[in-house]
Amino acid sequence: MRVSPDPIKSYPFWIKPFFWLQQKNYGQVLTPGLLWGKVPLLFATVASLYGVINRKRSPINAVLRSLVTVRVSQINHCQFCIDINSMTLAKRAGSEDKVMALSDWRNQTIFSEQERAVLDYTEAMSDSGKSVTDQQVERLKTWFDEKAMIDLTGLIAFQNMSAKFNAALDVPAQGFCHIRPQEQTDEIK
Repeated sequence: MRVSPDPIKSYPFWIKPFFWLQQKNYGQVLTPGLLWGKVPLLFATVASLYGVINRKRSPINAVLRSLVTVRVSQINHCQFCIDINSMTLAKRAGSEDKVMALSDWRNQTIFSEQERAVLDYTEAMSDSGKSVTDQQVERLKTWFDEKAMIDLTGLIAFQNMSAKFNAALDVPAQGFCHIRPQEQTDEIK
């Protein structure tokens, strides 16, 4: 890693409950949280935004949210994000099939038309060499109203920020997902 976390005792008292919850939910404190926590105002802002984006009442179902987070993680070569988001996708989808097929989703039959539309939009937003097209947005309107489109776009933007943060600081995987989908994508098709 390019930046080291501080000892947990050095973080402000109000951040420590977040670390306790991570320890409870994941069996360990998440390294990105420790890094964001070095700047408490950034930590609070990121944690708040994540809570809104990942809420249970989101108009984007849990499996779709996980497909987005894993695909963005793959595009950005974020080892930590691929690890934790692949674990979450496998749990939410009830199998590892979509995790294993995601890096080559265009050539797989396991994904629904809605999932394909979301993944196409995700790639257009995440690849700096591409742009979102009107056709992609119109296709999404088959399933999502304008508020849901905002939620989806916010999720993709947030995951790009998170993955770029972790990849830039070379945050390693923490061993959450024992399956290994293709992690690198040389070219987005």
